[in-house]
Amino acid sequence: MSKRKVTVIPGDGIGAECVDATKRIIAASGAAIDWEECHAGASVFKKGIPSGVPTETIESISRTRLVLKGPLETPVGYGEKSANVTLRKLFETYGNLRPVREFPGVPTPYSGRGIDLIVVRENVEDLYAGIEHMQTPGVAQCLKLISRKGCEKIARLAFEVARAEGRKSVACATKSNIMKLTEGLLKRTCEEVAKEYPDIQYWHVIVDNCAHQLVKKPEQFDVIVTTNMNGDILSDLTSALVGGLGFAPSANLGNDVAIFEAVHGSAPKYAGKNVINPTAVLLSGVMMLRYIGEFDAANRIEKALLVTLEEGKVRTGDVVGYDKGCTTTAYTDAIIGNLGKEPKQFKVRDYRPIKMPQVSSEPALVIPKTRKVIGADIFVEANKQPAEIGPILEQLANNSPLKLKMISNRGTKVYPAMGAITDCVDQHRCRFVLRDPAGEVSDQAILDLLDKIGKTLSWVHVEKLQQFDGADGFTKAQGED
Repeated sequence: MSKRKVTVIPGDGIGAECVDATKRIIAASGAAIDWEECHAGASVFKKGIPSGVPTETIESISRTRLVLKGPLETPVGYGEKSANVTLRKLFETYGNLRPVREFPGVPTPYSGRGIDLIVVRENVEDLYAGIEHMQTPGVAQCLKLISRKGCEKIARLAFEVARAEGRKSVACATKSNIMKLTEGLLKRTCEEVAKEYPDIQYWHVIVDNCAHQLVKKPEQFDVIVTTNMNGDILSDLTSALVGGLGFAPSANLGNDVAIFEAVHGSAPKYAGKNVINPTAVLLSGVMMLRYIGEFDAANRIEKALLVTLEEGKVRTGDVVGYDKGCTTTAYTDAIIGNLGKEPKQFKVRDYRPIKMPQVSSEPALVIPKTRKVIGADIFVEANKQPAEIGPILEQLANNSPLKLKMISNRGTKVYPAMGAITDCVDQHRCRFVLRDPAGEVSDQAILDLLDKIGKTLSWVHVEKLQQFDGADGFTKAQGED
């Protein structure tokens, strides 16, 4: 049997011990894997490579298209972006899968509740695009980018995961009651995609209520699909329900590359002490085996893990206390010794291959029939109150096809004054709209207005106010008519 090549990145801190344990168990299971070791993270940052990912690692992943990775440290004070995020973005692994289930011998307040769910998290856009600016010395901005393409890919992946794992429902968790365009885009997309999966029950839940319900009644969830930041938070919450990050595997899936990793950190204080729990990395390896069709080996390993935990003789320090816990080596040996055995109470789910979504590669996935620019939001830096700025802007726009409609500060309308109490900062959003609603704003009109404003005030950012197919492509400020 030919062996499947896999790029393996030991990682930082405890990573090497967890990865070595996983490699031993996978080898003992009979899976045909040929490991190609590469590096990323802290050791690479220290060599002066700002991304934390060297060329040889990128080349290996480009060849193998498959990665098992230990935790990577993001150093403070040197290096740049997280090497973890860099790897996900470089290879467009747009879907992050975070399964959690109850384990025998791992007591939690939820033991006996039958928790078995998976969070499907969009993995490359949202606030994690990391596009930030200081608009003034005291006001920072982070762009929350949500695309229809990203939403469709993650929505379809969630439903395909449900089918592959024999799950019955998909819950979409968003904050679309507040962010109607960004978070709302995922909600609307999931509603459309759900129609193509009549065998799967679909429902929507506001994300803060989702967190509440996960603590109150986690067994009601099967698959949760959500945006990047929401998914980061919720998936850490779910792992706490079943024993912590030591039992939390993950997969980062794209149409070309898949990266499997534990979600816990590098825990440098435990490194080299042979006391760490490798289960999260091991279960990430199990997810990898299923991804490449090694279902028998994956099932053998998961069953052996469950048998080991059911027996309760060998448990690591994160479960029973580090003064009582077994060594990483003993735990690994016990799992290997239980290969071929069946757990008595805890079962392994039946899995089928995941059918990865096929979404158009065209940059523009949504083509409106009509579009119109009806104004512009011009963001101004000024150490003045809105009552001072408003008349200045109205005067500057006198001969423009645009007129000042309102000024908002931190999202609340402050000019014309409504009698509200607002503690203003020095970044003001100034909304200009057409004097003649039947007209349309030209780029030149916006540029001319910016030129006039710039001679008196400092503008820092501009957004066109657009309508697509007659619907506003922007939101109103609090208090705006």
